[in-house]
Amino acid sequence: MNKENRPLLTIAIPTWNRANYLVKNIEQIVSQLGELTYPIEILVSDNCSSDNTKDCVDEFLNKGLPIRYIRNSENIGPDLNIAQCFNQAAGQYVLIFGDDDLLIDGSLKHLESLLARKNYGVVSVRAYGYDFDFRAEYPGGSEKLYEFANSNEFIIKLGKFSTLISVNIISKDYLQGVDANDYCGTNLVHIDLIYSAALKAPVNLYVDSYLVAYKRNNSGGYSFSDVFVDKFGAIVDKYIDSGLSVDTKYKLESDMLIGYYPYYVLRLRLQGTEDLSIAYSRFNARFSRHWTFHCFVAPIFKLPKGLAIIYGAISVFIGRVLTGDFRRGCAFVWVRLGKFIRH
Repeated sequence: MNKENRPLLTIAIPTWNRANYLVKNIEQIVSQLGELTYPIEILVSDNCSSDNTKDCVDEFLNKGLPIRYIRNSENIGPDLNIAQCFNQAAGQYVLIFGDDDLLIDGSLKHLESLLARKNYGVVSVRAYGYDFDFRAEYPGGSEKLYEFANSNEFIIKLGKFSTLISVNIISKDYLQGVDANDYCGTNLVHIDLIYSAALKAPVNLYVDSYLVAYKRNNSGGYSFSDVFVDKFGAIVDKYIDSGLSVDTKYKLESDMLIGYYPYYVLRLRLQGTEDLSIAYSRFNARFSRHWTFHCFVAPIFKLPKGLAIIYGAISVFIGRVLTGDFRRGCAFVWVRLGKFIRH
């Protein structure tokens, strides 16, 4: 594509059998297109859905909306579908966006103004979970922008948010010749793309503002400890040879042991979705040298269930206070309390 006609941004949506969510996602994007100065591309990569996904996208296309639709002839799996989103994107920047996530009102225009400022490697924004109404459950707060000329400092700031696909906008300019298919097999294709671009770019941007809403508890079908401990850890280790420092790795792991892992280990205890002994062995093998593991996470595994739940709740609360997520947690409690009172 000619550079003059190149979209500033591609919003690439991998999807499979979630037509209702996809329609809401696209409608929320389309409602903001009239505010934009630069062209953007909406790319939908349909992993051979058996529901009415194709009919829904065709309705948008018949209205003349700027959507490029790729429908796979067979289900190629989530990793290859996500890789296809990146490889096929025509934009200078690519946002691989979950089909059940939403760009909040006014966020697209704001992102456009940020992306047009400089050629960042990665632009990362904040996301919040919602249960019923993404507008009513918006946590609020003011915005702060953090530019990082030091890639390691950016990756530390990014921290746990590298695991959330829909909040990281990646420049293709720093990944020319990269085939995202090479990163498949981890359920975390996007993290390789994020780290590769961030470590190559002279500047990256962290936007401390909630611009994305994600549907809570709407994914699964994988082992948390396998993906987010073993495979995530292997990705981090791999980049030690590409500019990621050992100190950054240690700080990144410590921060996630405080502000990320306690919540998910608590969910494991509550829901029993994974063999606890296997999950603990993975955590212990990776993090036993971290005091934060023994303080914030290990007791949630080892204590009797009742005490583990209390300990886990305290760990999650302290972790959110220490990592700046307290306001988001308060918004969650407020919405749940309001729903309980009304019923």
